[in-house]
Amino acid sequence: MNFVLRQGLVVGVTSVDVADVLVVDGRIAEVAPSVDAPSDAVEVDVRGCWVGPGFVDLHTHLREPGREEAETVESGARAGALGGYSALVAMPNTEPALDSVAMVSYVLARGENSVLDVAVAGAITLGRRGELLAPLAEMAALGVRLFTDDGVGVQDPSVMRRALTYAKPLGVRLAQHCEDESLAGGGSMNEGRLSSRLGLIGRPALAEELMVARDIELVRLTGAPMHFLHLSTARSVALVVAARLEGLDVTCEVAPHHLTLDEGTCATFDPLFKVHPPLRPRGDVEALCAALRSGDVDAVATDHAPHAPELKDLPFDEAPAGMLGLEHAAALTFEVLGGESCSPLRFFEVLSRAPARIAQLRQSDTRVRHGGHGGAIAAGEDANIAVFDPSERWVADRRALASRSTNTPYDQRSMTGRVRATIAKGRLVVVDGRLR
Repeated sequence: MNFVLRQGLVVGVTSVDVADVLVVDGRIAEVAPSVDAPSDAVEVDVRGCWVGPGFVDLHTHLREPGREEAETVESGARAGALGGYSALVAMPNTEPALDSVAMVSYVLARGENSVLDVAVAGAITLGRRGELLAPLAEMAALGVRLFTDDGVGVQDPSVMRRALTYAKPLGVRLAQHCEDESLAGGGSMNEGRLSSRLGLIGRPALAEELMVARDIELVRLTGAPMHFLHLSTARSVALVVAARLEGLDVTCEVAPHHLTLDEGTCATFDPLFKVHPPLRPRGDVEALCAALRSGDVDAVATDHAPHAPELKDLPFDEAPAGMLGLEHAAALTFEVLGGESCSPLRFFEVLSRAPARIAQLRQSDTRVRHGGHGGAIAAGEDANIAVFDPSERWVADRRALASRSTNTPYDQRSMTGRVRATIAKGRLVVVDGRLR
């Protein structure tokens, strides 16, 4: 399909301009104040909208294989497309784990038939048990550029040191879920006065911060890069910022729920608000928002974690942790970045350009299966584009989700800013907020 996006605010790397964007045969053919489109081109009026690179999610749980009742690669990709994403990085904590060439190849093959690009984060250790290293080189040969044992994190520092040493010459990046389970294990919400009052075992901030500090020292020792997943405390981000100022190659992400919800929501005992790391006090939330605006946080990543309804109906301390994120992340990020005063440059930086760099989805290296994300909106680029309407007001509705699951904490929340259209793999897959 050929199509032209008419008169949107095209968001470049350093500047914005009102222009038309012509896409021919899956690539951007022309960007100009006015373009003459082929007679067969579909016209899409995007006046008043921001036109930028398709979003890239560094942290998506697609559940396949093993938990297809909660999500599949196909359903997760459709949810991502509605949220403006052109690429997702599938986390490896599936059943079985994505710790081998066979399992990675399976998910990549499923992604080939989805509406957007699906990259894979391979497991660092076999079975995510934190003991023996998975075959990182073999998975890297398939194009895997991120590795993590997300869900538990690598608890043994000697194992993490070996993994970093082994990963460095491969040119890949390890990503860590930072929670020391000897401190956090058994907890279901943030440890503090509220958890004590509610009678729930807490997961202390120290459990996260100790592992962040430990792994920064391992980065210093090995010289390998590292990405810190879903940081939730002000101190964790401060540690990463200090390490970066020293010249260490470290990056970090924050999830929308850690930017918009605090531990007070857990007082309802509703398992929709249970997540690991847990929702923190309001002071941490405000500090994370400030860090995102200032540039101290590299990326927003959803930690999209679907669960079957019967599991989220369990008591708070027994229910699994996690919540949906793909379809609401853009509006929530827009809100945190200031709403009407939100910079479109910063908006696309944290949702697209920085995540694409971290996941190495901009490389022309033939080992990377999914390139062309997070780039400029310019002639010759692959057509992976998000069109975001910053003025649309809407109400989140869990019944209208594309995900197979409904465990969103934002049901009936009023939001401002919504994805109008998504172009992924060169195809117009979402128009006027609806899947084609």
